[in-house]
Amino acid sequence: MNESKISVRYAKAFFSLAEEKNLLSQVSEDVKLLNELHKDANFRILLTDPVISTKQKKDIFKNVFEGKINELTLRFLYLMTENGREDYLPITFLNFLTLYSKHSAIEQATITSTYQLSAELRATMKLLIERLFKTKIELTEKIDESLIGGFVIRVGDKQLDSSIARKLEDTKKALLHT
Repeated sequence: MNESKISVRYAKAFFSLAEEKNLLSQVSEDVKLLNELHKDANFRILLTDPVISTKQKKDIFKNVFEGKINELTLRFLYLMTENGREDYLPITFLNFLTLYSKHSAIEQATITSTYQLSAELRATMKLLIERLFKTKIELTEKIDESLIGGFVIRVGDKQLDSSIARKLEDTKKALLHT
């Protein structure tokens, strides 16, 4: 069985159980947290190191996460560990979040700019994007200094490029074709 089928099946089962127990919102927050943690090299080592036994991993999960994440999420971590599927956790988390977004009618949006947005500007941009695209969004930020200034917004397959780099490129093309 390939990796995507495994992670999709686990994500669907976890999602269904969370939905059945009316814990979707709380569990999705847990999954977002765990997804962010996976960016940490030490957490990735914990998941993939064959020297660390299943019992040790479960004990670490219990010590670190008990009382901080929902019991259902913790039991899911245990299940994945017991089944030797720790390597699949990141893609399973992404699949879970995709299911949650579809269920909640939330679109994923990315705003790319040359600098980190302030909390106030981020909230304003989120509101404007929701109005422009007529949907609830979950906004993530990326920084790309090559934009020179301005921003690029991507929601699904739609993109709004208001960067200075794009405007300079458009001006260059216009000057070359006249």
